[in-house]
Amino acid sequence: MKLNRENKLLIGLCTAAGILILKLFSIQIIEDKYKLSAENNTMVYSTIYPTRGIIHDRNGNILVGNRVAYDLMVTPREVSEFDTLALAKVLDVTYEDIKAKMDEYKKNRRKIGYQTVVMFKKLPPETYMKFAEVAYKFPGFRGQARSIREYPFNAGGNLLGYVSEVNARYMEQHPGEYKAGDYAGMTGIEAAREKELRGEKGYNIWLRNSRNRIESRYKDGEEDKEAIPGDDITTTIDAVLQNYGQMLMNNKVGSLVAIEPSTGEILTLVSSPGIDVDMLADFGQHYNEILSNPYKPMFNRAVQAPYPPGSVFKLVNGLIGLEEGVFTPSTMYPCSMGYHFGKNKLGCHAHKSPIDFEESIMMSCNAYYCYVLRAILENPKYECIDDALDKWREYVMSFGFGQKLGSDFPAELGGFIPDSKYYNKYYRKGGWKATTVISLSIGQGEIGCTPIHLANLCATIANRGFYYIPHIVKDSENVEIDPKYKERQYTMVDTTHFPKVVGGMYRAVNSGFGSGGTASIAAVEGLDICGKTGTAQNPHGHDHSVFICFAPKDNPKIAVAAYIENGGFGASYAAPIASLLTEMYLNGEISSDRKALEKRMLDANLMDRVRVKK
Repeated sequence: MKLNRENKLLIGLCTAAGILILKLFSIQIIEDKYKLSAENNTMVYSTIYPTRGIIHDRNGNILVGNRVAYDLMVTPREVSEFDTLALAKVLDVTYEDIKAKMDEYKKNRRKIGYQTVVMFKKLPPETYMKFAEVAYKFPGFRGQARSIREYPFNAGGNLLGYVSEVNARYMEQHPGEYKAGDYAGMTGIEAAREKELRGEKGYNIWLRNSRNRIESRYKDGEEDKEAIPGDDITTTIDAVLQNYGQMLMNNKVGSLVAIEPSTGEILTLVSSPGIDVDMLADFGQHYNEILSNPYKPMFNRAVQAPYPPGSVFKLVNGLIGLEEGVFTPSTMYPCSMGYHFGKNKLGCHAHKSPIDFEESIMMSCNAYYCYVLRAILENPKYECIDDALDKWREYVMSFGFGQKLGSDFPAELGGFIPDSKYYNKYYRKGGWKATTVISLSIGQGEIGCTPIHLANLCATIANRGFYYIPHIVKDSENVEIDPKYKERQYTMVDTTHFPKVVGGMYRAVNSGFGSGGTASIAAVEGLDICGKTGTAQNPHGHDHSVFICFAPKDNPKIAVAAYIENGGFGASYAAPIASLLTEMYLNGEISSDRKALEKRMLDANLMDRVRVKK
């Protein structure tokens, strides 16, 4: 049968209609996504905040846990007339508090739309229960439970960091990850491991009726999403040692860092004065108080302060000189109360003269290292001093100085090691020589480094020539650390030169009082502590007290750097504090014959020595 034109059109229309009907059936009956989209205006998503991951120390102690807090939420468009005084009484706030917030919501109603916003944060549990009993009287208001941080162990706010509500800038930096009312780690470990700790938000879906009132659960909760708790973190920190370090640093400005040499794991990281953990849970409430503190407790000196290293840097120059072959361990240099060049002198304290390399470490002789650095920079194998200095800088940077170490702790700074371009710009090319920069020999001049650099130097010497990048998080069930933290980082100095440095450090501590050893105050019977004192010049007051040490001498378990601003000689405060921390870690207690020293360090108050901007 022949189809005429009219029949063809009719069949075509029927076919098209059939396809359309099938598609509409699929969209409306089978597929949910379009229905969800169409019903979006009648659906309310109630966020379920996940429990944040717990932070443990290396021994399983909880450094940061969680407790439940309650917020009062409000959806302004759903609020009808209500008894403001009655709500204020239930919440234990003033009538003016509620009125001011509702007026603000009314003013911004176009921007807020049907959003639910936080009206009051962290209601006490008893207040929340009182509200829950009468919540039916206040349509548009509801309570929301979430977890907030608690701190069973005082491990220091600078180390742990704080969690705070995200602002517009933070949301811009993390597009799509956060919305207003969310919380995130802002500093310390909380920031360093935010992705693992935060977990994944969930939600409940509710339906509104024609009057914009919440009526029922959507699909009886089938489409709800459970919140996924954050992963727990195991840190490298020893909570007991961290707490003890903070006690030793109380009423002092500076920092105390301890590393396990065989792994690069940070055992202790103290910045003083720091933020007390009691302030962390309500950080916003204490923010202005912390910010206005002239001692800058938010400034983490352990990883951010660019200090001159002082005499501990002599160890680096000595090792470079040995590698370059400009002197040997048996080389004797004189010292006549310092190093004399022309009409100038770089001073030194009284001690026997001449001395060899180990004795120079034991006695911390300035003159010895002036000879060493001058020999490095005037080495005839280099065409000019520019080349010699740049090679010296290359050696220094192989110890981790002049750059970020790459730690997993946030906000780490790299410090500064000068090169020939720096001096050519300052003095002009050819306008400077070895004696111009001779202060580099004793860790002064333009050198800047952080206490974590010094602790890493100590760990490098303890390992006889290599280090692991310092880090603060350990591998655990759901968290894997970067493989770079398990790789040895070798210096450019051959490992055969390090035993002589270790010998000098051992003699500095263990030669006995009156022998010339500058760190005899740090000696602990049976621990074989090896150390080096430093006194960093400070044009603004007392010199800074510096000390690095490791123990035991063989198979070291801990390497420590103490930097006490305005503390004077290295043996005055830094050496006792570092050695007490070492003894506590290795022995678990302080011996009776050092209790008086411990009390003196715990009681010492050096805050009045520090010049601060009011």
